[in-house]
Amino acid sequence: MMEPVKRIEIIAHSVELGKILDGLDKAGVPGYSVIRDVAGKSTRDHVSRHSSMTALDNIYVLAFCSPAQVSAVAENIRPVLNKFGGSCFISDAVELLITRCVG
Repeated sequence: MMEPVKRIEIIAHSVELGKILDGLDKAGVPGYSVIRDVAGKSTRDHVSRHSSMTALDNIYVLAFCSPAQVSAVAENIRPVLNKFGGSCFISDAVELLITRCVG
C-alpha cells in the first residue's frame, strides 16, 4: 500500500534551526531529519568569501506531512525564512506503507 504525502525540504542557517523545528511542530508535522554542515550553491543567495558565516553553517531539514498540513507548514516556516533567509521546497511524494516484522 502507498499513501500520498508532501515532502518538505528546508535549507537555512543553523542558527534558525530551533525556529524551523518549532514551526514544523506547530504545523503538526510528525517528524523530521536534520543534516548539518550543508554546502552548496544557490541562484538566490550570494555568499562572500570573506563572510564570517560559511556555507557549512547551513542545515538541511527533511520532513513529510499529509497534504492537509501544507498550509500550516507554509504559515509557520515562511516568516522565519523571510526574516533570516533560506529556502523551502514542498513537493508531492508517496509513502510506502510497510508491515513491521517482529522476529
